[in-house]
Amino acid sequence: MTTLLINIKLLVQVREHTALLKGEALAELPCIEDAFLLIEDDLIAAYGHMYELELKVPFLPKNIIDVTGKMILPTWCDSHTHLVFAGSREAEFVDKIKGLSYADIAAKGGGILNSARLLNEATEDELFHMAWQRLTEATKLGTGAIEIKSGYGLTVEGELKMLRVIKRLKQQSGLLIKSTFLGAHAYPAQYRDDHAGYINSIIEDMLPVIAAEKLADYMDVFCETGFFSPEEMEIICTAGLQYGLKPKLHVNQLNSIGGLQKAIQLNALTVDHLETMTAEDIQALAASGTIGTLLPTAAFFLRMPYQPARQMIDAGCALALASDCNPGSSPSFNMNFVVALSCIQMKLLPEEAINAATLNGAFAMEIEQEAGSITIGKKANCILTKPVPSLAYLPYAFGTNLIDKVMLNGTFI
Repeated sequence: MTTLLINIKLLVQVREHTALLKGEALAELPCIEDAFLLIEDDLIAAYGHMYELELKVPFLPKNIIDVTGKMILPTWCDSHTHLVFAGSREAEFVDKIKGLSYADIAAKGGGILNSARLLNEATEDELFHMAWQRLTEATKLGTGAIEIKSGYGLTVEGELKMLRVIKRLKQQSGLLIKSTFLGAHAYPAQYRDDHAGYINSIIEDMLPVIAAEKLADYMDVFCETGFFSPEEMEIICTAGLQYGLKPKLHVNQLNSIGGLQKAIQLNALTVDHLETMTAEDIQALAASGTIGTLLPTAAFFLRMPYQPARQMIDAGCALALASDCNPGSSPSFNMNFVVALSCIQMKLLPEEAINAATLNGAFAMEIEQEAGSITIGKKANCILTKPVPSLAYLPYAFGTNLIDKVMLNGTFI
């Protein structure tokens, strides 16, 4: 089917060619005022100013939609989530309000190990239906591409179960989905004093099956004090690379312990979190080809200092924004709030935040040829806003749902 959208107030993120945006380039967001957009089947076929319509689209289709006063953006590319989980953790949320520390909560059986217990008790079908509901809600909020990690199994059976759920989501959803193996999320209780034993299980028991069933695109390790050291991360990633799994790594959330530098040495596609960044860390990231993925809603929920985004942009880093949707530290997949929070708390310009949540988010999942911008030949995955006065109004009015409709694969859902 061919669809023509006319009288678009502002067509946002219009690019003939796409490149990863670093430093000052993040503030450059090409837009067209008073525009049209032509969709053929599930792809973007043409766009331009309304005065160019007759020249660029000489034969008008039957399906013409007038969107006067509304804007169109590419859908969000949420490149870091833990969307598959078995239960919420609001009891721990209340414990934190009462003053309990992470260690206190963990001693009560909470934290990642709580999520692992719940996940291992759930069936694959139960996990799939819970994740499907979350994915549906995320789509309504404008997400058109998403990365989903394992990491709440922490057993061979549990990790494989999670990855098989993600594979089913890929097969049945209209979204662009990438899968990441995060078996190295924490050490299970039985391996607390036998790190080598659990790492060996990841390498010998999990990775061969994941490769044989093609269950993951990437692999991840939580490199942090009390979890996996940079050296342990290197061992795990080196094994994963032998199966074609590129690293996308958790580093520098609580401490700067050399994980970022080790990730860059491993040619990681992304390094994620980055709440704790030294001047040396920022310079190392800026000089690399690795993308820094910022997760401001996790800092918001945990009452942590936000990532030093302005310093990172000024140094020339490539940044992406993602939701970190998970039951423990960011129980939200609302990328609209991620964009707003980035502007409000990290002082990103609206243009920088939108670039980081669309085009650079696509690069962070290696789907930049399909998503992240209004470009001829890319997927027709778009957000149609309600009538708004300006682009800056989107993060400014952070408590209002400004999405009118979401288009996936050329069809409004």
